Amino acid sequence: MSDPNRHDRVEYGAPGRRVAVVDGLRTPFARAGTTLARVSATELGRRVVAELLARTELEGHEVQAIVFGTVVQAVQEPNIAREVSLLPQLPRGVQSFTVSRACASANQAITDAADQILLGHVDCAIAGGAESLSQVPVLHSRRMSDILVAASRAKSIGGRVRTLATIRPKDLVPVTPAIAEPSTGESMGQSAEKMAKLNGIARADQDAWALRSHRLAAQGTRDGRLLEEIAPLFLPGGEVLDRDNGVREDTSLDQLAKLPPVFDRKYGSVTAGNSSPLTDGAAAVLLMREDVARALGYEPLAYVRSYAYAALDPGEQLLQGPVLAMPVALARAGLSARDVDLVEIHEAFAAQVLSNLHALQSRAWAERAGFAEPVGELDRDRINVMGGSIAVGHPFGATGARVLTQLCRELRRRDGQFGMLSVCAAGGMGHVMIVERA
Repeated sequence: MSDPNRHDRVEYGAPGRRVAVVDGLRTPFARAGTTLARVSATELGRRVVAELLARTELEGHEVQAIVFGTVVQAVQEPNIAREVSLLPQLPRGVQSFTVSRACASANQAITDAADQILLGHVDCAIAGGAESLSQVPVLHSRRMSDILVAASRAKSIGGRVRTLATIRPKDLVPVTPAIAEPSTGESMGQSAEKMAKLNGIARADQDAWALRSHRLAAQGTRDGRLLEEIAPLFLPGGEVLDRDNGVREDTSLDQLAKLPPVFDRKYGSVTAGNSSPLTDGAAAVLLMREDVARALGYEPLAYVRSYAYAALDPGEQLLQGPVLAMPVALARAGLSARDVDLVEIHEAFAAQVLSNLHALQSRAWAERAGFAEPVGELDRDRINVMGGSIAVGHPFGATGARVLTQLCRELRRRDGQFGMLSVCAAGGMGHVMIVERA
């Protein structure tokens, strides 16, 4: 049996047939319960894909697949990708499917689409994701559901009334999705708190990373770099949202230091200020086989060089998965961390980012991934140079596409060659991708 974590160089696409990242786009990201609260995930996805088609001037018949990621699925629209694919600009026959890998769902969508291109099944695909955490489905209790099903099957009105009469007040208590590990019962925030303690990540360092995220995102908004990747949304009442509403340009270390710990109120260090907020938004990237992109007149942003997924026990350090995936992705690309010009790390929590960076220098973690030497220290001046999820926001199903777009666009601006992205995910999973410009 072959080793799924093989460490030798793997050519991801022959010359002329590499997977090209032609372009990427996203909606503005908005904190849940604010500006986008009335816009469904499907509608967010449809709008970003429609705008991506318009900006790239791509004929809809060229698109052969839509792959979308989402985490909290709508009960009425479980295959969000198919709903997005039913845009009038696209043919009804385009294949479409939805994937979920927690916070790396858009990454899974992108790699699934890229693999379809490499296999020769499609030449052009749109991949990404969407999430509305303002519209989380609220469920009945198990007993309430059983009563309603029994009532619907009653053969008479009297039987239905008698069945419904068994409902008790406790049955009416709603059940909402929990951001917690089914296997451990720990929330992601509790896991981040555990990681901060295990790895000695100080509160001051977490707040400093959060402040950095906000300041860099604010700068990227002011100079227009972040706005280039955003498709403005026209909302009811004439309101236009053209930027992320979670970026706090006026925050400070003093303000962040005043926020109380959320997950361990007595000894904790993880706060609302050094964590990513619940967010609504969508993002998508246009992928093509290299020769097809060239034939259609596109100059791709970058090409996929390699990628890797990894996982560890969720009860250990939930968000350390990227530490195990990164050396594999680098080895498959035939590169070292020193070769990488820019890095994008999804910021679920400042504690998670700093724990990952610390572990990448650890020989013990390297050996767990199957390597003798660690990845080493990453140059922080090259990480998240326009801020990250703490400032911009984190719509679970969309972040992976946002990170890839942001990486590729900034890599082009700086005329860099190699970029690397890292995304942690619930379940102890992690994803890393290497892209190149050449």
